[in-house]
Amino acid sequence: MPRMTGQALSVPANSTSANQLAGKLYEFLDRPAAVLLAAAAAAVGINVTLLIGGVAVVNDEPISQANRFPVLPDDVVTSERGLGRMILTFRNTTAAPILVNFSVDVDFG
Repeated sequence: MPRMTGQALSVPANSTSANQLAGKLYEFLDRPAAVLLAAAAAAVGINVTLLIGGVAVVNDEPISQANRFPVLPDDVVTSERGLGRMILTFRNTTAAPILVNFSVDVDFG
């Protein structure tokens, strides 16, 4: 199962990150796949949005504040099936930058 990760991504205060899957191996799903998103932030205040094929499967929801790389199944945000382009963004709702770690597992089985 392919995995795409991001470590120590700093999301600036009161802003939204760029697509964290841009340029990654499976940014574009060319066939239906199961997608598992796990994420953890260094502090309270990070929300995540995941679009798959133009459909918001997670829309601006808070993530774990575990301050570590995501652990499965503790830090799973969602497990979905989809096809098309994936767009993953993080929004910082606070007045200070916050670090985020994430993993996206793709299973074509």
